[in-house]
Amino acid sequence: MGLSEQVYSVLVVSAAEGFNNTLSSMLSESKYSPLCFVSSITAAKREYIEKSFDFVIINSPLPDDIGMRFAIDACNGKETVVLLMIRSELHAEIYDRVSKYGVFTLPKPTSKSAVITALNWMSSARERIRKTAKKTFSFEEKMEEIRIVNRAKWLLISELKMDEQSAHRYIEKQAMDRCISKRTVAEEIIKTYS
Repeated sequence: MGLSEQVYSVLVVSAAEGFNNTLSSMLSESKYSPLCFVSSITAAKREYIEKSFDFVIINSPLPDDIGMRFAIDACNGKETVVLLMIRSELHAEIYDRVSKYGVFTLPKPTSKSAVITALNWMSSARERIRKTAKKTFSFEEKMEEIRIVNRAKWLLISELKMDEQSAHRYIEKQAMDRCISKRTVAEEIIKTYS
């Protein structure tokens, strides 16, 4: 699936109604759905705990906080990409503090084209995170399979007095002969001898 076909869930944290209306008109439902608007960091934290979002867009300042800590936590906590929009006089300082955590920043006032560019960067970053997470999950699955097969081998060694090579060959041969995975064979062995 290409970037143009991907749909992103978005949490917008902004107390400015004009900003919310403008951003809402820029975020087409075919690409950004669901859209969730909250007007404080406290409300954003509640939403973020309850749901996962691909993007968090923070229009700072907010009534209860500047949003910097929440932006960092959102980047570190889940597979979320964060854009923190900061007044231009504070931008350089805030950028230095949050960029090392992966938070994107944009000085305000800004233009629609700058926001669109930032959204494109966020899409690219989200896809990279998604790809990395998929690889990590695949690696973890493979490691779990190796642990299960090794456990089954040691059961064959202890229960049937096979050597390690014979136990390994037995599991591979069973998997090939029966057209099933080594993990399935190993799980059957574990169930039988445990």
